Amino acid sequence: MALTLRIPKEVDIALKIPEKEKELFLLKELAISLYQRGVLSFGKARELANMTKWEFYDELGERGIPRHYTVENFKEDLLYGKEKED
Repeated sequence: MALTLRIPKEVDIALKIPEKEKELFLLKELAISLYQRGVLSFGKARELANMTKWEFYDELGERGIPRHYTVENFKEDLLYGKEKED
C-alpha cells in the first residue's frame, strides 16, 4: 500500500527546491523527523529516505541527531561481528 500526501499548491510553489528533487527531499525530511521522534526505527526511516545505512548515519550525524541504539541493537552488532570473524 502506498500513501499519497497532498501538499497545498501554494506550499509546493513556496518550496525552494528544484522540482526533480522535491519528492526525495521531502521523503528524507519526513524519515529523519519520524526517526528523531521515535516513530520509525533506523532501518525503516532509512528505507523511507531511500538512503543506504551509511548515508543515513552520516545525515543524522550532520544534523546532530543521536542514534537510538538499544541493547538489542548492540547484541545484533556483536553477532554480526562474530559471523564476519568466522
